[in-house]
Amino acid sequence: MIQAKFTGDKIISSSTEAFSLFEKSSFGEKISNKIEYSSFEALFLIDNDKMQVFSNSKPLSLDLIIKKLKRKDKNVESKFLVYSNLRKKGYILKTALKFGADFRVYNKGSKPGKSHAPWLLFIAKDSKPLQWNEFAAKNRIAHSTNKKLMIALIDEESSISYYQVEWMRP
Repeated sequence: MIQAKFTGDKIISSSTEAFSLFEKSSFGEKISNKIEYSSFEALFLIDNDKMQVFSNSKPLSLDLIIKKLKRKDKNVESKFLVYSNLRKKGYILKTALKFGADFRVYNKGSKPGKSHAPWLLFIAKDSKPLQWNEFAAKNRIAHSTNKKLMIALIDEESSISYYQVEWMRP
């Protein structure tokens, strides 16, 4: 099991297990002699009993970590739901903040940094309809970065439907 530290707003580990999982399954980012995890990677690993996170030598529960992360991102639970759903299907998700999206989605078996992410993923909820101008802006971002737009639509029962949008020339 990976032993990790929650410092500030980062979850990091320098354990052998962390480096092994990074090489095998692309969890985290290698930064000097540590693996740094996105919130969602860490939550996924904790939820699947592959990581334990500590703060000041005390273990933190999944609920407490989510509570801490919600201070920075109020949509952390929706993002975690989508991240978990796609990761369990074998896709690799990485943050996409610089693209203004929720995630970059890589095909199964791809290596981020060595291959292209075909999709930019945005999360929407049934209870909050996506406005036309928001949709157009998201589609333009995906098109300008040579990616397809993927929308993850979450309903009231936390079921997720995925929609892929592409530009089409008539």
